[in-house]
Amino acid sequence: MTDADAFDCETCGARVSIDEAVRSETYGGLDPETWQTLCCPSCGSRLKTVFVGDE
Repeated sequence: MTDADAFDCETCGARVSIDEAVRSETYGGLDPETWQTLCCPSCGSRLKTVFVGDE
């Protein structure tokens, strides 16, 4: 796993790959067809919100 495809959870310290991350609904009214929130599978904390829509 490289740094580009992994996240460090600031809450529990887990190293999470993009494939392991749990996708959830976005926060703050962002369009869920365009944005996804990636969460830690161990503790559920938000790792990152990423753009997934067509450019």
